[in-house]
Amino acid sequence: MISRRNIRVKVMQLLYMIESADNINTFKHPIETLEKQLDKSRELFIYLIFFLSEVARYAETNAVKRASKNLPSHSDMNVNIKIAGNEFIWALLENKSYQKAIDSDHPEKHIDVDLVKQIYNQLIETPEYKKYITEQSRDKAKEREIIKMIFTQLMLPNDNFINHIEEHFNNWDDDGEMMDQMMITFIQKPATTQLDQLMNQDKWDFARNLLKTAIDKKEYCAELIKPKLKNWDAERIAQLDMILMRMGICELLYFETIPTKVTINEYIDLAKDYSTAQSGQFVNGILDNIHKELTTEGKINKISFKNNAI
Repeated sequence: MISRRNIRVKVMQLLYMIESADNINTFKHPIETLEKQLDKSRELFIYLIFFLSEVARYAETNAVKRASKNLPSHSDMNVNIKIAGNEFIWALLENKSYQKAIDSDHPEKHIDVDLVKQIYNQLIETPEYKKYITEQSRDKAKEREIIKMIFTQLMLPNDNFINHIEEHFNNWDDDGEMMDQMMITFIQKPATTQLDQLMNQDKWDFARNLLKTAIDKKEYCAELIKPKLKNWDAERIAQLDMILMRMGICELLYFETIPTKVTINEYIDLAKDYSTAQSGQFVNGILDNIHKELTTEGKINKISFKNNAI
């Protein structure tokens, strides 16, 4: 579920923290730190799914409350609870890996029922919801679409919801973009995700090896980068750019199953998204130059696999 891009971002963030730390002993065990950070990402992801399901399921709670009034109206007795029976939600509740994650993480301990109610009340006023409950069928695409709408249009733009997430998960600032991508992917293809374990062994090996190599080969990578800077002062280049170039060089040299083009493009994109406005072009130029040099020297050896995942 967590992509290699997501892993690169997590490694980049940790390397930046290590480089910025005042005390060199702060990150004595970086691999363990990375594992804990990835576990926090998983817990955040599970909570977002749990909160989303609680919004949909609140339809039943609302129906019971309204029907229990002393003098319920006709509308109180006829609350439409179609969203509570949404096929995506029921498949989620029956998902064994989700059940394991719930038992492990106990996301219910963080839930804000008033906030769930607030977002549900916003939901039932939307044109999308009003159209959804008038349709008798349960088209799978439409079932997923209304769930996606709750997340993208009601949860994410809600300042109260974001404040709630930040209060309970201090990794939201670092993981927000990754969570957005993962949630959309999960809603579209829920059956492909093991919710109690978001990374298989291959992905974890990649994460661990990328971090360890980037730390171990720091000086060697710097020796490759500095001659390419020409009139640039290495000390004045954005720290994040140096980290991204180091990670890119490590992939070029030591990750034989990842195509060089994939590596260079990935780090150009990360530089554009996470560093300065000029960083994409800068990282592109340096990595391309180093790639050509290493290729000429016969130092890059790749194994070709079709459909190699990035």
